[in-house]
Amino acid sequence: MRWKFLFLLSLFLSTPTWSAPSDEALVAAPADKSLVSQITSQLTLAKDKASDQATGMVVQAMSLLGVPYRRGGNTESSGFDCSGFVRHLYEKSVGRLLPRRAEEQARATQVIDKEELKPGDLVFFNTMRRAFSHVGIYVGDGQFIHSPRAGKSVQVEDMRSAYWQKRFNGARRVPLDSENAKP
Repeated sequence: MRWKFLFLLSLFLSTPTWSAPSDEALVAAPADKSLVSQITSQLTLAKDKASDQATGMVVQAMSLLGVPYRRGGNTESSGFDCSGFVRHLYEKSVGRLLPRRAEEQARATQVIDKEELKPGDLVFFNTMRRAFSHVGIYVGDGQFIHSPRAGKSVQVEDMRSAYWQKRFNGARRVPLDSENAKP
């Protein structure tokens, strides 16, 4: 799975004015076309709509597609749970250390309306019969990336699906001020 992403990332980074790969490139690449399409559309959206910082975070998040879920996990080598994934990305991409648990992350961030979501914002869901029991990172166009549950791996999903709509708890923005950034 990683090599598919790296192929697309190399196309993204090597082209000054990036656009989706041609049909010939997609046929030449031994990749799942639905995955390729999903990743290229998310990268295009991120580049067009996000700040450089958010774009970097989304690109880093996409590089972790396929990393397995692990309860309590917070590293690429050991796997991630949902909040460990979010915490890892914010620390590595913008130097901001978030709390460890999803509900703590919700309390430590700024409430925003769903209509205000931008790539890099956090989206929260009630998946365990309690508020803010699951978190992911919004990547644009109604999509978010997260580490879902045991037996699954980091993936992009549509928060407009019936499952996620029913469980949506809210959107949050991480304040990125200099006093909270890592030195």
